[in-house]
Amino acid sequence: MNHLSTPTRIGLVAATAAGRRHAHTVTTAWPHARLVEGDSVADALRTAWTQCDAVVAFLATGAVVRILAPLLGDKRTDPAVVVVDEAARHAVALLGGHAGGGNDLAEQVGALLDARPVVTTATDAVGLPGLDTLGWPVQGAVAAVSRAILDGEPVRLVADADWPLPALPPNVRPQPAGEGGDAPEGGYRLLVTDREVPLDGRTAVLRPPSLVAGVGASRGVPATEVAELLHRVLAEAGLSPASLRCLASADVKADEAGILSTADAHGVPLVTWSATELAAVDVPHPSEVVRAAVGTPSVAEAAALLGPAGRPGDATLLVPKTASAMATVAVARHAPRGRLAVVGLGPGAADLRTPRAVAELRRAAVVVGLDQYLDQVRDVLRPGTRVLSSGLGAEEERARAAVAEAAAGRAVALVGSGDAGVYAMASPALEYADERIDVVGVPGVTAALAAGALLGAPLGHDHAYLSLSDLHTPWEVIERRVTAAAQGDFVTLFYNPRSRARDWQLGKALGILAAHRPPDTPVGVVRNASRPGERVHLATLATLDPGVVDMYSVVVVGSSDTRLVAGRMVTPRGYRWRS
Repeated sequence: MNHLSTPTRIGLVAATAAGRRHAHTVTTAWPHARLVEGDSVADALRTAWTQCDAVVAFLATGAVVRILAPLLGDKRTDPAVVVVDEAARHAVALLGGHAGGGNDLAEQVGALLDARPVVTTATDAVGLPGLDTLGWPVQGAVAAVSRAILDGEPVRLVADADWPLPALPPNVRPQPAGEGGDAPEGGYRLLVTDREVPLDGRTAVLRPPSLVAGVGASRGVPATEVAELLHRVLAEAGLSPASLRCLASADVKADEAGILSTADAHGVPLVTWSATELAAVDVPHPSEVVRAAVGTPSVAEAAALLGPAGRPGDATLLVPKTASAMATVAVARHAPRGRLAVVGLGPGAADLRTPRAVAELRRAAVVVGLDQYLDQVRDVLRPGTRVLSSGLGAEEERARAAVAEAAAGRAVALVGSGDAGVYAMASPALEYADERIDVVGVPGVTAALAAGALLGAPLGHDHAYLSLSDLHTPWEVIERRVTAAAQGDFVTLFYNPRSRARDWQLGKALGILAAHRPPDTPVGVVRNASRPGERVHLATLATLDPGVVDMYSVVVVGSSDTRLVAGRMVTPRGYRWRS
């Protein structure tokens, strides 16, 4: 799948002066985009089609359709095409949709040109995940099953294991494998399996990355021999090559051309392990001959069980080592792992929420968080997403719930404001997360950064973050840290500065700072940064009234070098350092 968030070759085609101006805007922002020209606009468009990964045409939609129609092949390999009108009011995802990245490209071009992206792919238009957007190969009656999902018809979801799928609508009903998984007359199925299964006009098959092929070989083994042995082993076991996650071998085979070529042909990496690591794996068919040659009694079986992450306990050997003249192949199935995305939502404004955060929220089947934070993002969640919300003061319960859902094999997003790793949910969650879970951290714009931007440039030099909440940290420890920040002359940011129940700590902390820096040191208070009710208050250490501060505020106390310049807090970086 071609996601356009990474650099890719984008060809731009324009026929008019306005189109060329829009194209210039794109090439200025994107070094990987170029204007393609030819003897005619049609020639330029055909050249862009053949030479680029994606095309943006500043032309009429009808003209683009007529020129490209004879060139269309397969949506999985054709370039994405976006058409932009003369006034740059719309960016239409014409070809490529979600599978080829066309929808993403339309969004990005729209943002660049202030044009409205037009996405007509049915699943994207109604917020459902396309079957070919999950990152896994999909086979069979993809269009028919997708249409059934869109139309609300019953679709049976039959999975061999609990893979972390995104949210699916209620008409997609999970059913354990082996319990009536065959589709009845007129029924639709979505299978998630690495097994080869008979296909029909009402069954789509998602291929999870569950299989690892361990490969051992003599030096100079032909690529054809490795490929043919792997194909035969998988076919005889009834396993799909589309579910291969990687090939694995000993590190002495990391440069073996025949193995590398086979991995490339399947579009998977080659993972290698040392002889010591391989020798530690318990295998059914150890060989002293192999031990004498490479220092481990097993290469193929041990490597297959170690897989990409070195966790043999997660794997089951499906095919023991099978040999040809110069190669050996074994295949293991690796159990699915739950997925926990710890997502920072930013300070509150939707436009300060990162695209990666939105993508993870739409990737999740379960979203866990504080009720007021979840209210900020309900509009981006896919239909069928399960939402687990709770009120203030239940951080540990939320962390445990998110980890438990992920440990059960689900795709989970645990949300927090700002950055989830800064006084938020990442820390408590990762205290409970174990090796059964893949953890993805999604950074966010912190409250301190949002406050700093509103105040000016108070964070231009060294600064320290401190929480004044003594609910989890004894005040004696907090006081010692405030004293250290004061002695070090750090710009100091106070989180959780004051509440109805904790109304004295801020005054005490300001007093500690005042003992080490001038009374006219600037102090900024930002309440509800980027949210409704946003307020910025400037004062000094001598004049700040703690009564203007509450739990929705961030307090920024300057260093002895911080100055007010045109009403803005500025901390010099040291270019004009004053001793």
